[in-house]
Amino acid sequence: MLKKLLSVTLFVLLFFQALSQPFSLKSTNGTKPFRLDIYFGTDGKGAFVQYHGQQGLIALQLKTLSSQEKSAQSKITYVWDEVIGGKATGSYGLTREAGKLSGVWYKRAKDGRRFQLEQIIAPGDEARIDKYLLHDVLISFRHTSDNLLTLSYSDGNTFKTQLPGFDHPDPQRHGTIADYNFDGFDDVAFSIPDAGMGVYRTFSIYLYNPKSKHFSILAEPNAPQAKCSGLCDVVLDKKNRLLMSSCRGGATWWNDIYSFSHHNKLIWLRSTKQQ
Repeated sequence: MLKKLLSVTLFVLLFFQALSQPFSLKSTNGTKPFRLDIYFGTDGKGAFVQYHGQQGLIALQLKTLSSQEKSAQSKITYVWDEVIGGKATGSYGLTREAGKLSGVWYKRAKDGRRFQLEQIIAPGDEARIDKYLLHDVLISFRHTSDNLLTLSYSDGNTFKTQLPGFDHPDPQRHGTIADYNFDGFDDVAFSIPDAGMGVYRTFSIYLYNPKSKHFSILAEPNAPQAKCSGLCDVVLDKKNRLLMSSCRGGATWWNDIYSFSHHNKLIWLRSTKQQ
């Protein structure tokens, strides 16, 4: 059963992380040079740009995504539409490979003019605040040892909380955007190395509620039968609407398989050994 589940798993979350952002860019053609920061998460979701010298954020809607291989170092090309006031006013494109960008451009819709952009890398960039713009909510966090998570809502309300701290020599937090509870709306998760040997990652998942238009943390499963403590190396099976948590206990790797209740509670179904 486990092999069958793995064969139909549609979204392996560990392989599609968007790390260390934002990416700073500058124009290389045109009479008036400009600079901007571009932010985006898993599969190009949660994307927006912010121009230097301007306070506003410009939301980006993913138009196309192409990948040459499914791995942590895959070469991925993104194209987004720039949306202002509900209208597409331009488009952006870039290719990302091993954390570096190439072939970056911006095309202005009103006259079709295309601007070439290049990445700017400066000391300390890896410690900057990463951000996603998801469901009109600005999500801010750091990939390193700062544990603060800030959710800034369009109604002016701000929610701040502390993410789990690191107990591992490699303090690297990953952010992942995915529909964890299969309701048709993307959620956001943050993962860090486990406190032991760091062979798997532990997850904190924030579910989006389309009625309240707010995020709330997914409660960890209350399942004494489960083999993993909390949510680890989370994998989603979209076809069967299942969430799987995987961890190692001693020399054995375990998989806890869950479904969701109507109230977004995790229901333990079974635990199996990995073969």
